Parts: sequence; structure tokens; C-alpha cells
Amino acid sequence: MSQARKLVIVESPTKARKIQSYLGDDYEVEASVGHIRDLPQPKDLPAEMKKGPYGKFSVDVDNGFDPYYVVHADKKKKVSELKKALKDADELFLATDEDREGEAIAWHLIQELKPKVPVKRMVFHEITRDAILRALENTRELDQDLVDAQETRRILDRLYGYEVSPVLWRKVRQGLSAGRVQSVATRLVVERERERMAFVSADYWDVAGTFAVSDDDGAASGQPSFRARLTQLAGAKVASGRDFDDRGRLKVRTGVVQLDEATATAVVSGLQAADFSVRSLETKPYTRRPAAPFTTSTMQQEAGRKLRMSSRQAMRTAQGLYENGYITYMRTDSPSLSSEATNAARRQAAELYGPEYVPGAPRLYQSKSKGAQEAHEAIRPAGDSFRTPAQVAGELSGDQFRLYELIWKRTVASQMADAKGSTASVRLGATIVGGEQDGNEAVFSASGTVISFRGFLAAYEESADADTEAAEGAAAKETRLPTMSEGDALVGTDLAADGHSTAPPARYTEASLVKALEERGIGRPSTYAATISTIQDRGYVITRGQALVPTWLAFAVIRLLEEHFDRLVDYDFTATMEADLDQIAAGSRERVAWLKEFYFGEAPGNLGTSDELGVDSDGGGLRALVANLGEIDAAAINSVDIGEGIRVRVGRYGPYIEDLAAEVEEGKTPPRASVPDDVAPDELTVAKARELLAAGADDGRVLGIHPETGNPVIAKNGRYGPYVTEQMPEPDLDPDLSAAAKKRALAALPKPKTASLLKTQALDSVTLEDALQLMSLPRVVGTDPESGDEITAQNGRYGPYLKKGTDSRTLPSEEAMFTVTLDEALEIYKQPKRGRGRTATPPLRELGDDPTSGKPIQVKDGRFGPYVTDGETNRTLPRDVTPESVTAERAIELLAEKRAQGPAKKRTTRATTAKKPAAKKAPAKKPAAKKASSSK
Repeated sequence: MSQARKLVIVESPTKARKIQSYLGDDYEVEASVGHIRDLPQPKDLPAEMKKGPYGKFSVDVDNGFDPYYVVHADKKKKVSELKKALKDADELFLATDEDREGEAIAWHLIQELKPKVPVKRMVFHEITRDAILRALENTRELDQDLVDAQETRRILDRLYGYEVSPVLWRKVRQGLSAGRVQSVATRLVVERERERMAFVSADYWDVAGTFAVSDDDGAASGQPSFRARLTQLAGAKVASGRDFDDRGRLKVRTGVVQLDEATATAVVSGLQAADFSVRSLETKPYTRRPAAPFTTSTMQQEAGRKLRMSSRQAMRTAQGLYENGYITYMRTDSPSLSSEATNAARRQAAELYGPEYVPGAPRLYQSKSKGAQEAHEAIRPAGDSFRTPAQVAGELSGDQFRLYELIWKRTVASQMADAKGSTASVRLGATIVGGEQDGNEAVFSASGTVISFRGFLAAYEESADADTEAAEGAAAKETRLPTMSEGDALVGTDLAADGHSTAPPARYTEASLVKALEERGIGRPSTYAATISTIQDRGYVITRGQALVPTWLAFAVIRLLEEHFDRLVDYDFTATMEADLDQIAAGSRERVAWLKEFYFGEAPGNLGTSDELGVDSDGGGLRALVANLGEIDAAAINSVDIGEGIRVRVGRYGPYIEDLAAEVEEGKTPPRASVPDDVAPDELTVAKARELLAAGADDGRVLGIHPETGNPVIAKNGRYGPYVTEQMPEPDLDPDLSAAAKKRALAALPKPKTASLLKTQALDSVTLEDALQLMSLPRVVGTDPESGDEITAQNGRYGPYLKKGTDSRTLPSEEAMFTVTLDEALEIYKQPKRGRGRTATPPLRELGDDPTSGKPIQVKDGRFGPYVTDGETNRTLPRDVTPESVTAERAIELLAEKRAQGPAKKRTTRATTAKKPAAKKAPAKKPAAKKASSSK
């Protein structure tokens, strides 16, 4: 009789295939493809539950914050498959990731599958044969504390979002969202922009020159020359950029001189014939230690700096490396290495660079993060011996190879010797001859570092966020000074005065925002990529190069939260909540009491949160805070004063400025103008605002009279670019009409013909003939002789196209709208259609069959960018995934996610007719079920 197989369940199909190859035929490895259950949206609850205690949040807040879970619509088939596989198994191994999410996935699997065979929790940090076999021999029970922490976070985020977001809908704009971490991250970006807006630049000058040791004849010797900068004049320190505050003032007023152009020029002139000599020379030993191995946070930061990867791209790439057995688990707060990994790194460093590059004792690293670690080892190459980048070059794609190489270098370098050398600092001076500064002493300074032993630098050098001081320091360290002694004569050349302006604080990049969040203890590093993507997708932040720029919408949202939910966006309070979740994960805090205090406020027995003040600074909870908001002035919330009576308003159709100081007739609105999308908040100065107002006040250039309507035709600028339009006469309405009747009457009036200029046309040169041609669109090309449908050529949001009934096809150029013939149009329609009217082209890649639909997955290029499709479901590739790098596993996941979203109406219909979710009420009674699952 054959032995029953053992069932192993992981999250990812990639992991499943990899682990299956290690375990053999006695094991069946299946993938849940992520979470199988979650809290439904209240609108998707069964009808009989919508008016009950679960109706508002899908959580019963009055009875222990009991959650109501449902199986994802696209996971029902998967759950059925897992149940079928479990029937033939004599043992169940849950091998999901060893963190809160992974533990929660395992718990949900137990609740839904209801196994009657022994259940074992199998955990590992890397997917190698040895690691998997060790994990089989060292299973454990489900960690209920980790499950509690994940569920508490999920419920907390549901309460936060569902209570606060509706306030944003009413007072700012529909469709906005607030979140425990996303709102605080947005606040950081907005506060930095506020600092930039308030920043006052200071102008200052300095003097620099090239110097060399002179020979006996007073000429430059053969030694290398070096650059030095004026640092002292007449005994006073010469101000540089770091000596000014954000208001453009010197931080220290005494003993510091701010050079202007005249003074700097006089110094240069007075030093032309001066004799320079070395005033002092100081040499110190230089030692630099390697950086610790990567944590989730530091990997995202360094991948952003060195590889120009977004946080999401870095995490997605790392996930692929982990699931395919190249690196250890990528969600970790710990920089420590196992003894096997430490030995592997030391051994490889000695082999590649020599034994002198390895210190006598292993280096040990500890986490500096405020939060508790969820995994116990840093991100490193997998295995007890590391494969070099050269050994994996033929197996990995571009992004995967670059990230693997970065992780390998960082890991090996972490166990290498210190870099050593010496740092020299020299002060040289001369007495100024002639002019206003005659007789004053001018002192220049230079420094440089000489590396005598590169140590870990032979393998890796950590990057830093760019700022003025770092750049100045780096430039100094790259200078190699010649051999010289105090009193030596020097020759000065290329003396020049140069003007500078202080720069505002640098905007956050994804890397520096991740660093700021981690330093404050806000959120988990494993969620930072999702958080940054969320604030971008919500329209709170846009990117300019690598910089994160807040939108005016973000200003409105953050102002509302600061003024009415100040504790929820307080950095310390948010960090305290994260620390509390860590304590729940560690089993030292009870989740229900914590949620009670957060939501209902302080009360006897509600000893939950660590914060002494509570959500509303007065011991109250979130529910009371929302219920007692009082009046919120939406106009004030959505306004930002620029100065001189000008303010920015966040309107329904985007931001605009209005001049409240302008004189207007009674009942008229003040002058207004839209704010272009390419103008950042700190760039919208009073001068820029007046420029926009002037352009907005321009009634346009009259091109002539429309021959058919007799109305003037004008060309002018608009929010979406230059356009031409008819100028309609003022309507003659009955003054006694009510506001509603007036609105209906205006809506019934003829609309002016309007058209955007073509890309090849300019506002100052467009003619009446051009305008009439543009306003003639859509142009009737002819009638299809087969169908009888009219074919028109027109201009749309995505460019010129043909339209026949509901069938649209792209035209090759804007000019073709006016020149395409019926025969040419019919020929275009003979071509196979693809996407939104484009002709078919071969797929970019083919990735095999989709396990759900059974149909082939292809990568195609669409109007909105590359996408994956199985012929039934389409999913645009995320910004961090390229057609070349997307794997079959990732494509399967993307299509599964798309199916899970589904059409909202269809999901509602199914839920209403089936009414099966109500049967899941019993599993939602979690405490009892947890005890049962824990005992297995």
C-alpha cells in the first residue's frame, strides 16, 4: 500500500515549484497565491448583515472587535483545490513566510481548510535544499501572537480609514483616503515642501585658488597642485552655505564675515602678488568601517541610490530572487548574519581579495531600529556558500542581477577589514597687498585623505543622500595633498571669486523617505514600498526625477488632518502605535484592550495603548473624535496663502489661484487662474502667481469672425494647453429666474465650438483658417459600403483616430485627420484590431499557460503601456516591472490580482443571490478557533 503524500502550502507558485524540486514525490507542494481571506467591504456583506454589528466595518467593535472574513472571489477555486489535495494527505505543512503576514495566511488556511490531519508550521529564511530539509525537521506550532498582531493592524487600518476618509470626501474631494502610515508619510513630504516655500536664500561669495609647493626659485615644484578655499579673512571666519539658517541669516553674527562680490574681488586682486606659505599642517589616521548587511530598509535605500530603483521595484525584484533561491528572506529588520553566513562571507573575501582583507574576528551587527525584528537574519546571498555575481550572471535578468550583485557585495564587504589611511588638513595664508583689504591676512584651507589600505572598499562602498555638506566633504576627501611642512613657500594661481546662493532643504527621495520613516519608528520597513506607491497613486505625491513633490491636494488633506486629527498624524503617536503592535506580536500586550482604548478611549479596563494622551489628546478614542469634529471650514482647509492677498485653492477640477486683493464688482468672483501641473508648490511665488493671473486674464487673441455663426474666434491658453474657441454673446436671461432655473437655462444654450491646437501649431501663429479647420472636427470621411456606418476622423485624449460606430482605430498623425480618404480609412479597418483601436502586432513575450484559465499568457504593448493577458483578463504591468523582466509567476499573480478586483456590479450580484458568506460567521469567531489550531 502506497504511503499518503504530505501537503505543503506556500504563498507563491514560484516557491512551490522550487520547494517541490527539493522534496520529491512524497510531498505535494501547493501555493495559496497570497491571502485567501480578508475583510470584505461593507457593501459586499450579505444583506442580512449590513444592518447588524458588522455593517460599518465588517468588524463587530462592540464584541471584542470580532472580524468577519470572506474568501476572495478569485480564491474560491484555489481553496477547493487545496481542500481536495488535503483529502489525500496525512500531514499538512504550512510553509508561508515567517512574519506577521505569513503567519496570518497560515492561520486563515487552517480556518478555511479545517484540516483533520496533523498540522505543522514550517519556517525558513532561504529557499535552498539544506534550508528546506532543516525546516522539515524543525517545525513548530502556529505563533498566535503574530496572528494577533497582524489582525490588530488590519482592524486598526480598517477603523482608521473608514472613519477618517469620509471626512476627506466631504471636505476635500471624493475618493480620497487616509491611513495610519500613508498620511504620516504624506505629512513628511508636505512639511519638507513647506520648509522650501518658507526658505529665504542668502547670497555669498568665496575665493578659491590652485596652490603648489614652490622651489628655490619661487616657481612651482614638480609636486601635485591642489585646490584650497578662503576660510578666514582678517581673523574672521568666511561664511559658507552651512553658516546660514533657512531664513537667509547668519547663524552666528560675531566672528563671521559674509563676503559680497566687491570684497571677494578685492581679495583676489590683492593676492595676485602676495607670498603664500603653509601656516599649519595636521595629519590624522583615517579608519572607515564597512556598513552592516542589508535590512529591508537599507536595501530599499541603497537600491534607490545606486540602482535608481523605486522601493516597489526593489522589493519586487528581491522577492523574485528570494523565491528562486538566490537570497534570504527580504523582509527583515535585522542586520545580523548566521554563523554559516558569516563564515561564508569571510571565506569568500579571503579567496577573492586575500587573507589580509579579512579581520581576525568575525564582525557582529545589531539592529538600531526602534521596532522589533520579525526575521532573524539580514538579506544576503542564499546558502552556506555564496555564488558570486559572475556565477549567476547567466541565470538572472538585468534588475535581478544588479540587485543580487549589490546584496552580494554588501554582505561580503560587511566581513572585511577596515579601510585605513591618513587625513591631512593644511592652512595656508598670505597678506593682501593693496586695495580696501590691504594688510589683512587671508587664510585658505584644504584637506584630503590618502587610503593606504582599501580593506572593504575593494568590494563595496555605501552611498549617501546628496546634500551640500556631503558634496563638500566628498570633494575634500578626494583631494590628495603634496608633501609639505609648516613654513614652506607656496605658489598661488587661478585665484577667482565665485558667487553662491544657499539652497533650500532637499526634497525627499524614496530612499530618504524610507530612512526618515524608519528613524522615527513609523510603520514597518516591509510596507514602505506599498506606502510610497499608495501616496503616489492617490495623487498626494508626484515624482520629479527622483524627488517626491507633494501636490496641492496633499496640502489640503494634511491641513485637515493636522487641525482636526492632529494625534493621528503625530510622528511620536504613530511610532507608539507601531511599538504597541510589536508588543502584541511578542505576546506582552492584549489586542482587544488595545483596540478598545484606540477606538473607544480610556476607560477602566482599557489599558491598551502606551500613549498617555490617547487619540484625541484628552483620553478619548477615534469614534468620539470623529463624532465631535464640529464645523470644518472646507474653504479654509482647501486654501494656502501665497502672499499679497493671493491664495491657492484646491478645487474639484484641480488647483487654482485667486487674487483676493484685486478690486472686483459686487457679486463677481476675484481674478482666477489654473495652476499648471508642472509648477511645484515651492515654485508658486507671488511673482509666478501674478504671471499666471495675467495669462488667465488674457481674453485671447482674436483671429477673426466665424463665417457660419458670426461669433469671434479667439486663441488662448488653458489649463490643458493652447486652444481655439468661439466667443459666445452674453445670454439675455430673465433676471427674475431662480438659481436653479438660471442654471437650466444656461445649460440649454448652444455650446461654443472649441478645439485644442495641434502639436505642430503655436498660439502666436495660428490663423483663422487653422482654427476653422480644427473646429470642423470631427470630419466625416465617408460611409462604409458594407455596414453603412459613417466613418469620422477626430482628435481625442490619446491622439487622432477614426471612429465607425463603436469601433475606433488610431491614425498615424494629426494631419491625417484632415487628409485621410475613405479608401485609406477602409484599408485601416481591414487590419486586425488590437486594444483601443490599434492594429495587431506579435506579442512581446509568451510566458506559458495560466493555471486558472488554462490559456497562454502573453506580454503585449498597449496604449497605456505593456501588459499581460491570457485572452480573458488584462493587467497593465506595474511601473517597476518591464516586459523583459516579468516572470511567468509574476504574470500569474498580476492576473490573479486583476480577477480579484473584478467588476463591482458583478461581485455584488453574486453575493446577493448566493448569500453563502453568512455561513462563514462561525469561523470568524476567532478566539476559540485559535485554540484549536494552536493545539495541532
